Amino acid sequence: MLDCPMLGSTMTTTNNVPPPVSLRQANAGTLLWRAYKYLRPYRRYALAAYLLMLIINLFALITPQLVRWIVNNGIREQDMSLLSWSIAGLLGLTVIRSALTFWEHRWVEMASQNVAYDLRNAIHDKLAELSFSYHDRTETGQLLSRAVQDVERIRFLTGRATLRLVEGTVLLLGTAVFLLMMNPRLALLTLATIPLLAHRAFQFGRHFRPLSAAIQQQLAVLTTRLEQNLRGARIVKAFAQEDAEIKRFDSDNDDWFTLSAKSAQLQAFNVPAIDFIANLATVVIIWYGGYLVINGQLTLGELVAFTTYLGQLVGPVRRLGMIVPALAMAAASAERIFEILDASVEVTDAADAIPLPPAQGLVQFEDVSFAYFGRHWVLKHIHFTAQPGQIIALLGATGSGKSTITNLLPRFYDATNGRITIDGHDIKHVTINSLRDQIGIVLQETTLFADTIRANIAFGRPGASDTDIIAAAQAAQAHDFIMNMAEGYDTYVGERGVTLSGGQRQRVAIARALLKDPRILILDDATSSVDTDTEHLIQLALQRLMQGRTSFVIAQRLSTVRQADLILVLEKGRIAASGTHEELLRTSELYALIYQQQLRPQEEQSS
Repeated sequence: MLDCPMLGSTMTTTNNVPPPVSLRQANAGTLLWRAYKYLRPYRRYALAAYLLMLIINLFALITPQLVRWIVNNGIREQDMSLLSWSIAGLLGLTVIRSALTFWEHRWVEMASQNVAYDLRNAIHDKLAELSFSYHDRTETGQLLSRAVQDVERIRFLTGRATLRLVEGTVLLLGTAVFLLMMNPRLALLTLATIPLLAHRAFQFGRHFRPLSAAIQQQLAVLTTRLEQNLRGARIVKAFAQEDAEIKRFDSDNDDWFTLSAKSAQLQAFNVPAIDFIANLATVVIIWYGGYLVINGQLTLGELVAFTTYLGQLVGPVRRLGMIVPALAMAAASAERIFEILDASVEVTDAADAIPLPPAQGLVQFEDVSFAYFGRHWVLKHIHFTAQPGQIIALLGATGSGKSTITNLLPRFYDATNGRITIDGHDIKHVTINSLRDQIGIVLQETTLFADTIRANIAFGRPGASDTDIIAAAQAAQAHDFIMNMAEGYDTYVGERGVTLSGGQRQRVAIARALLKDPRILILDDATSSVDTDTEHLIQLALQRLMQGRTSFVIAQRLSTVRQADLILVLEKGRIAASGTHEELLRTSELYALIYQQQLRPQEEQSS
């Protein structure tokens, strides 16, 4: 097991990622503006959609004038021929408008879907490059929620939400101009409700944004709880904790429901309120406009045109009640997404980093110390040399620093003081990828992917041939059990390899390391969870794996300690003793104690 969390690697930036902002100081406008910048590569689609929107709005503004002309000259004059041709023209205009609307929707969706595609890729790339400490302190459900739900809200923002907001604004301004041209007094009376409408919509968005953020946060908590229960279903059942987990989930679900109910209540009041304010204008038109028609100050066609204009505004105004909270939700989503994209990476390539040449395996720790966050010291003044091909056994109590040493070597995090070299190259001055390409890792907690056995073995060498894959499996004592499966190497192992036994998973991991053919190995030789026969097969595979390679083994077995060329006995982050098994038995009281309490009982059990 690891003594402490592992930290990061390099970050790969993409050309489509806007620069970061300070999220603590960023307001909603700053966050939304940064989200809109993801539209830049797809501005042709967006501009085309907005151009069509303007043409469609122009048709919408012309249509009431045509209706006015038809009423005044066709219906009132009882000219059936003119009425028929006018209605045909109005129908043709509607068909053209529908066709343009289709392409408007298509192009705006193409732009926004590409934004979502880029954001999800950026999040995935960033998560792949972030340090292990970031993943240790961030729940999986939180990350899943941001990569799926929050990105979807940004997609809606950069797509139809903004288009409809602009459409409503253009339609409102255009309608105001036509109404003022037709009858200024009636128009001003009608438009007097707009400031009230804007105020109500602004207040709605101001209260809805923090509530939306809280809902999204709680949904992430709920997702995390569900993900953990699904992933740990066997443990939950083994400890008969089904009822306890149900209660915990119910509690989280209740919190989410309470927040959602508040959101529904807020919308239940504000959306009808916005709708009511919008419909007040229609009531004013019917009342005052009817009075003007009766007194001959307004034609019937103009009154119909007025009501048609207002009827066209009702839809956009109603959508305003949806778009304002959508903007608030999108701002909260943008903040959560950019928290990931702007997260710092602790370990990066130096500006002058070079690829590590093919390693011989000479590893040196030169007065190496390490502290988490510069405060919690885990290693102090570690100094030793591993010659090419040697086996270095790391021995000590939990928390003594064994795993920290093995995590410093591939730069999962960097030493606070001192330096580590491979063949004389400071590992901070070589590229991280070239360093890790020459290091193989096989730990007790084996991670396999939900894929075929072949793909899992070839993970470190995706282009490996079947011959090489089979040879690696044979050397890892895995070929026989693989061939006994129905699909052989094409057997799908399921999430985290759950369809395989612990010993089978470990042998697949050893085959994966063998195929990679690294010069340096990091191993955890604990096999306490497998039977004797499987343990023997794993030991044979590990011996085959370590041949000719510099190996660092977190030692838990007497056989490993005995064959080690150098044993490092760690105590509280320091090397308390070092040497071979025989040397340490004579010179180190700590090693003799470990031998008597942990290693010798193994010898007695095997004899």
